[in-house]
Amino acid sequence: MTVDLLLGLQWGDEGKGKIVDVLTSNYDIIARFQGGPNAGHTLEFDGIKHVLRTIPSGIFHKDSINIIGNGVVIDPVVFQKEIEGLEKFNLDIKKKLIISRKAHLILPTHRLLDAASETSKGKAKIGSTLKGIGPTYMDKTGRNGLRVGDIELEDFNERYRALADKHEAMIAFYDVAIQYNLAELEKEFFEAVEELKKLDFIDSEEYIHQAQKAGKSILCEGAQGSLLDVDFGTYPFVTSSNTTAAGACTGLGIAPNKIKEVYGIFKAYVTRVGSGPFPTELFDEVGATMARVGNEFGSVTGRQRRCGWLDLVALKYAVQVNGVTQLMMMKGDVLSGFDTLKVCTEYNYKGQNIAHFPYNIEPENVTPVYQEFKGWKADLTGLTTYDQLPIELKEYIEFIEKEIEVPIKIVSVGPDRKQTITI
Repeated sequence: MTVDLLLGLQWGDEGKGKIVDVLTSNYDIIARFQGGPNAGHTLEFDGIKHVLRTIPSGIFHKDSINIIGNGVVIDPVVFQKEIEGLEKFNLDIKKKLIISRKAHLILPTHRLLDAASETSKGKAKIGSTLKGIGPTYMDKTGRNGLRVGDIELEDFNERYRALADKHEAMIAFYDVAIQYNLAELEKEFFEAVEELKKLDFIDSEEYIHQAQKAGKSILCEGAQGSLLDVDFGTYPFVTSSNTTAAGACTGLGIAPNKIKEVYGIFKAYVTRVGSGPFPTELFDEVGATMARVGNEFGSVTGRQRRCGWLDLVALKYAVQVNGVTQLMMMKGDVLSGFDTLKVCTEYNYKGQNIAHFPYNIEPENVTPVYQEFKGWKADLTGLTTYDQLPIELKEYIEFIEKEIEVPIKIVSVGPDRKQTITI
């Protein structure tokens, strides 16, 4: 019996979907433990690019069971479209995908509330993806939410109406110009709910417990990244769930002492979407080149990602908070061609150099302190072994390992599942 955990160590978009896809053949069950459909996990193989929003990234493997855990929030409309997009691949979705009854539902009015709230903030907006995720988690913690299991109840429609009416009153309170046709949105919602009913709902904590007793191997898949964690991220510019290792326990009902390996995924540089502080952000041609070569655009939103040099202060912090046992470095190929690379090893924080991640990393408080490395020109995308990598990249990898004190076990050199070098 194995329970391993895979999560992102930066501000999301690290390439978790690809690594889950690469690792899935080693596991019986892939279980998503938090987040909503704003998280696009991209997988690429056989010349086809797939973007998954809610469904775990092991869905394309013939023998894996995929669980959507209680910590996830589900938009039935988005979910239905995601399933429809998979139909052409002849996957047995009914057999391979099961959903926790305790997972919360994103209502149409949650999306409207999200838009109203963000609009009301003006220039102070946090960069919400407007998918209704924040308001859904607010209802969850406020004990107002509707869950997947409620769909099975006779009075589900009455429960829905009561919550939607409450939301409409809240939207009116914001007093902003939001145009919408709720009747149309609700028709689409209830049609999607009927499709959702065709899948199996489970008491996922019991299912996972029995799977553990039966010796099944489980990979827990996180969404977003550690620096977006609602407790440990760059608050308030964060997501609404616990993206760190603790979220796997609360989002699936797995005891902490059952988790063995914690795989931490990070890019060879750093990206961020939306608002919030970003100490190593680049505003020059180097940053623009990273974005272009790395195709740094959101797989769900299409938003361009901000780019910057690797931040070891933030990375070390994420490794500590999560108890990471193995590192996996993504997009090493994107750094090919730069004469010089920089790595942030400390922050100058209010005039003093520090090596830990402080409470506030706003630019008026934090200036990155860099160490420079010689770049490499080689095209990495066709390489298959560690020995083939340029000496400069090996030195870059070894420096990171020494600073973080955790081994790097995988280096990704392209988007395809085959472009993965195991060390």
